[in-house]
Amino acid sequence: MHHSLNLFHTAGTMAQHAGTQQAFVARNIANADTPGYQAQHVSSFSESYRNLDVGGLRTTRAGHVTADAQHNALAIKTASEAAPNGNTVSLEEELLNSVAISREHSRALAIYRHGLTVLRTTLGKA
Repeated sequence: MHHSLNLFHTAGTMAQHAGTQQAFVARNIANADTPGYQAQHVSSFSESYRNLDVGGLRTTRAGHVTADAQHNALAIKTASEAAPNGNTVSLEEELLNSVAISREHSRALAIYRHGLTVLRTTLGKA
């Protein structure tokens, strides 16, 4: 049996990252009419995970700072064309992003469910 079930941690981190992305999309949509607002999005999960410096931080006690992909997610300004009022939010683009994020979240849940199925099968509780 594995001592560490990193699959579940990774799936959970993927779901959290999708939630962070969705929060940015919601903020962009909420500010679609705000003059001068610059739309932002979060870097992809793979890019955030690549930037995760797991070897640099060590936890020495409970509650200590931990490395997490959500904290390393990079907020990037969207390179959309600005409206006359300086706003760069494109509602069509945000809706497409929302659908893509929903797929990423569903993928994370599918990975988690599959891991549970494998674990239950291994334990003979399927």
